[in-house]
Amino acid sequence: MHYKRDLSIEEQSECTQDFYQNVAERMQTRGKVPPERVEKIMDQIEKYIMTRLYKYVFCPETTDDEKKDLAIQKRIRALHWVTPQMLCVPVNEEIPEVSDMVVKAITDIIEMDSKRVPRDKLACITKCSKHIFNAIKVTKNEPASADDFLPTLIYIVLKGNPPRLQSNIQYITRFCNPSRLMTGEDGYYFTNLCCAVAFIEKLDAQSLNLSQEDFDRYMSGQTSPRKQESENWSPDACLGVKQMYKNLDLLSQLNERQERIMNEAKKLEKDLIDWTDGIAKEVQDIVEKYPLEIRPPNQSLASIDSENVENDKLPPPLQPQVYAG
Repeated sequence: MHYKRDLSIEEQSECTQDFYQNVAERMQTRGKVPPERVEKIMDQIEKYIMTRLYKYVFCPETTDDEKKDLAIQKRIRALHWVTPQMLCVPVNEEIPEVSDMVVKAITDIIEMDSKRVPRDKLACITKCSKHIFNAIKVTKNEPASADDFLPTLIYIVLKGNPPRLQSNIQYITRFCNPSRLMTGEDGYYFTNLCCAVAFIEKLDAQSLNLSQEDFDRYMSGQTSPRKQESENWSPDACLGVKQMYKNLDLLSQLNERQERIMNEAKKLEKDLIDWTDGIAKEVQDIVEKYPLEIRPPNQSLASIDSENVENDKLPPPLQPQVYAG
């Protein structure tokens, strides 16, 4: 792999998968190693190889994995308003035991990003899934079904918003031991995680039994679904959850109030512009109807006592006369 870094990530993945397959076949055919021991040895081989290759093959710059990570992260943030009831999640978080399991499931799915080996990342997904099954079992007092599991997994992903989700999925798909993905509970839970991500990417109003108008309003942040009133909470409900829903209600009300103020401000701005344009038009009409004529100033009159008076019709000045007394 050191000499194959110039290859595409798909070609590097194919090279790794071929190596896994060849080593496993040699141990089974030549070494006559039992299948259970082959699986354990392959886990150690995968751990050794991928620990050394991790920084080169996880989210490489030659792919659009990072772009997909940002897109799904932004998508999940925009869907923060989705409630368990909308997804038909059979989990009652008012039960303290169930609430703890939900928190553990979220922690496990987030912890996946800190692991380097594909098998360890799968182990985080498996632990998360088992917490989900236990939460459903406690809520319903009966074993959970696959129909209950997937909506709850979708809800956990929406609440946790795991970092670099697409990169982790692609990394597992490309470099995990194929026998682990094709069989066993790890492969089953990983497949469900991929289905959950695909559902989130395509989630629309119909998926949540909402009208398109309500869905668009929730997505734009104009409003949020009605939360439970404080008097409807059970006495055992977590105070932190109560406060969270109360804060969400307040934020929703403030958002609606701000929206109304912005609309009124825009209307006032439009009215001022229309008024200014109207005044300017009236002034222009008056100017056109009564044009202002600017006449040249009158020629200044010559001084009466001037000696150089032209065309002066005034009588000559009086001459002083002397009379003898």
